[in-house]
Amino acid sequence: MTRLQTLSGKRIVICVTGSIAAVEVVKLIHTLRRHGALVQPVMSQAATGILHPDSLTYASGRETITRLSGQVEHILWCGDEGCADLLLIAPCTANTISKIACGIDDTPVTTFATTAIGSRKPVVLVPAMHHSMYRHPAVTDNLAHLKEWGVDIVDPRLDEGKAKIADNEEIVLHCERAVMGRALSGQKILITSGPCQEPVDDIRILTTRSSGQMGRALALQAYRLGADVTVVHQDAFPCVNNIFAETSDDMRRAVHRCFTEKGADIYISAAAISDFAPEKVKGKIPSGNRIHLVLEPLPKLLTEVMEKYHPLTIAFKLGDPGGAVAKMMIDQGAAMVLTNEPETMGSARGEYVLVTRDGEYPLNGSKYEIAAAIWNQVLRLGFLPV
Repeated sequence: MTRLQTLSGKRIVICVTGSIAAVEVVKLIHTLRRHGALVQPVMSQAATGILHPDSLTYASGRETITRLSGQVEHILWCGDEGCADLLLIAPCTANTISKIACGIDDTPVTTFATTAIGSRKPVVLVPAMHHSMYRHPAVTDNLAHLKEWGVDIVDPRLDEGKAKIADNEEIVLHCERAVMGRALSGQKILITSGPCQEPVDDIRILTTRSSGQMGRALALQAYRLGADVTVVHQDAFPCVNNIFAETSDDMRRAVHRCFTEKGADIYISAAAISDFAPEKVKGKIPSGNRIHLVLEPLPKLLTEVMEKYHPLTIAFKLGDPGGAVAKMMIDQGAAMVLTNEPETMGSARGEYVLVTRDGEYPLNGSKYEIAAAIWNQVLRLGFLPV
């Protein structure tokens, strides 16, 4: 799938501390650069005992800073007029977390952090340590203190008694969110994604070829733009609220519960929600014989949502040449409808027509490119709820 250059032209200072997770930073730097960022590494002395600075110099293409000199590197990059767009501290030890929270500057990393926080630059901090250290009241309090200052904390993966560094995809998403302007900040977005599975018996199901790639792309792009995103589906996407739903009935109940309990400003119906369901047979239908399935029509969740909750609604319609059904859906309350052909289902790429009351807009490319274009149109056309 085509990778968006979401960090193109952005300058990221990555500070590395003395956690064994430092060995993951070379891959992280490569990932940031593939997204378009210029990356400047900074290391504490403790970090250099785990990973040689030349490794990060090689990965970034820039000389790694291991000591502050008369060039006042921390000011050049993270001062009031500094050129950095973001300070990323990954991994960050318990020791460094507590020093930053207390304003202690005794390593290049802590001095960069104090400078960036003082100049109000975005700071993303990625803890990594033993779980017992992560649970220490002082560490917990200091992380809460840093959050109050606006520092974005990327929660670790708790596994094998360790608070392990988050996956690179999640770290990059936090970086993208920090520098992309947060145009969707304050918006609560609810997305249905992927296929539903209707049981035929205890073994077999009826489903579709939907892969959920479009829902994933829309959800992650909304997160990058600052939204509070909830996805109802069978998968688990990073950085968003995931609600598991297997059948169309699961999805329907989950969506109504979300609107009732939390509400949503924008609803995107990107899932291939089942139109029909068979009456489930207990056990396993014996093989070898011809069988007849009676399919009962299911309620139209999209219609229920628009009539009951009235969110800004974005819908998808498969197989609608000419867009007649899409225009009817807009008359019924949808803000925009994406029409596409069956071959796009399950594919990493697709061709769509975005239909609004004001006109039609052809879109084509990877699902991530399509998702970015959809959100650009939402912003450009002034659809956001006030």
